[in-house]
Amino acid sequence: MQEYAVPFHWRKFKERYNLIGSRCTHCGKPFYPKRSICPSCRRAGKMEDAKLSGKGKIFSYTVIRVPPSGFKIYAPYVVAIIELDDGCKLVSQVVDVDPEKVEIGMAVKTCFRKIREDNSSGLILYGFKFKPDIGKMA
Repeated sequence: MQEYAVPFHWRKFKERYNLIGSRCTHCGKPFYPKRSICPSCRRAGKMEDAKLSGKGKIFSYTVIRVPPSGFKIYAPYVVAIIELDDGCKLVSQVVDVDPEKVEIGMAVKTCFRKIREDNSSGLILYGFKFKPDIGKMA
């Protein structure tokens, strides 16, 4: 049996590195993370992979000032519910902005960033976060 490195397996989760969700072919509703069954259409709908736009706005947010271990160097940081232009919502960190300047309705877009480091193995985990979409800001 051949063994593969942890990064090999991690890269197989394409939705971690691309904003891949699913969309119901019956009602057109998008979902993130992916779903295998549409909660509205049930068996009448068929789910297919959908690359989401990565653009949206802040629906709600909080500023983390007392973080869990492993995230203390990032405090204070913003965690938000992002309403994507595609129609679904997801939770993500918002970066490249002063936490005091974040507002509900602020335009954001995805960016690729370091999520955390596993000190025991030296593995660095990357994924998407959101940053202000300067092109859409007033």
